[in-house]
Amino acid sequence: MASALTQLLRCPLLTAAIFITGIGGTFQYGFQISVLNSPSTYIRELINVTCTERYGLNLPPWQLSIIWSFVVSIFFIGGIIGVHCAMQLVDKYGRKRCLLLNNLLAIAAAVMMVLSKTAVSFEMIMAARFIYGINAGAAMLVHGLYLSESAPKRLRAMVAFTMTNSICIGKFTGQLLGISELLGTEERWPWLLGVGGVTGLLQMMTLPLLPESPRYLLIMKGDVQACEQAMDRLWGGGVDHSAEMADMCAEAAVLKRVKRRGVLDLLREPSLRWQLLTVICLFTTTQMNGVNAVYLYSFDVFREAGIAPDQMRYAALGTSLCELSSSILCVLVIERTGKKLLLLCGFFGMTTMLALLTVTLYLQSVLWWMSYCSLVLIFLDILFSCATAGSTVPIPGELFDQSFKAAGFTIGTTVNWTVLFLVGMLFPLVVEYLDYLCFLIFLVFCFGTGLFVRFHVPETRNRTVLEIAAEYKRMHTRHAPASASDVEKHPPVSDNQHPPVDVQRTAVVPMERHTQVAWSKDRSETEVVRSGQNQMVHATRL
Repeated sequence: MASALTQLLRCPLLTAAIFITGIGGTFQYGFQISVLNSPSTYIRELINVTCTERYGLNLPPWQLSIIWSFVVSIFFIGGIIGVHCAMQLVDKYGRKRCLLLNNLLAIAAAVMMVLSKTAVSFEMIMAARFIYGINAGAAMLVHGLYLSESAPKRLRAMVAFTMTNSICIGKFTGQLLGISELLGTEERWPWLLGVGGVTGLLQMMTLPLLPESPRYLLIMKGDVQACEQAMDRLWGGGVDHSAEMADMCAEAAVLKRVKRRGVLDLLREPSLRWQLLTVICLFTTTQMNGVNAVYLYSFDVFREAGIAPDQMRYAALGTSLCELSSSILCVLVIERTGKKLLLLCGFFGMTTMLALLTVTLYLQSVLWWMSYCSLVLIFLDILFSCATAGSTVPIPGELFDQSFKAAGFTIGTTVNWTVLFLVGMLFPLVVEYLDYLCFLIFLVFCFGTGLFVRFHVPETRNRTVLEIAAEYKRMHTRHAPASASDVEKHPPVSDNQHPPVDVQRTAVVPMERHTQVAWSKDRSETEVVRSGQNQMVHATRL
């Protein structure tokens, strides 16, 4: 891992790209998750004042809770819309341009937030949260595409994990600025909600310094010269990039003939049912582990845990700092442990913490010091959750081949935003009726998903899509091959599985049934080689 970090530091523009794309990318998602905690009391007062002065209504507590839940959750409705809008635009206009224009939404939402108190309108806060959601949903998708396409293969996993680091930094920033010494006061809270516009403006000013992603320039635009220039700028000049170029040339040739599969195609594909179920389970439980409920309603959770009101902001800040530290730790160990071990430790660790938290919440009325035990358990639960979140975000790209990757990411992110919306809407009502027993719901999800990963999900580290598919088949079919190596010797050929290729010698992308395209360095002309039912095309460089 140290060598990978050293290689990354040798690419200064790529390192800068991580921060520039992150500040207007997944940072916005993390910031909007945590920023409402501090001004929640002031926003509730604004809702009451608006309804009294404008509509002549005196809201009972349950109606106020419903309106507040909708203020929180409308952000996630915008996120779902933002993801699907970005998928339609990102190939047409490019990753960099989409990120650039997406910041206009953040700036517009920030202006509405700043003016909401002066206008005595909680509706402006709702509208701004919705626009922030569209911005964050689009930013998550485009941010991930840009980084994965701009990083060289040897650094791709490490660079992709920085998306999770940006989320954690966003959560920490929202909690830090929300303390009473900064922007968490009755006079300054509208400016706190407008910080997202500042980060969007910062990205608009710095993003032009970066080139468009090399893979987009070559594969989507067919501009070889611009691709080479982008690689030299991002990865450093004077270095041989022929292997990376070969991969992109092969993929460009393939995409001219292969039709990209949609969401419905993935849902109907029987050979990918277990991979699809893995994505749905992981993305669902990543939001149903209780951590985001703690962020969305941290003051309510800490109040139930017996934390004093004047200490709640600092306890919330501690949760963000804990998650940020955990995300950095996971970056350092993921290459050694593999994802499956991190997922198992995360899910079963959260199961244990949630069970103990339920007990401490029950006993704190008897033992005064139990409230501090509850706070420690919340911190530990967040620590374990980062292992699962960081491993889940890139999982669709590892389980599906190129024709299904976009559909896999669409399903995963849609599940992510939908479950977040439900948590934001229902968690206050669940707390009201179940009290401390509410955490048992999250416990069931964590324990069940942990068992699912243990018995039905293979390790993905250092494995190709074909090898992972073979391992899924071995785990779920009685007469499946004993190992992925057997499949490499006698590969099955179906509509969605393709023969394996030595990736050290050739860059291969699936083309169509029984067909692959590969760039071979030691060949100078196009050659078609037939072997049985399979066909291999050795393509010249574009």
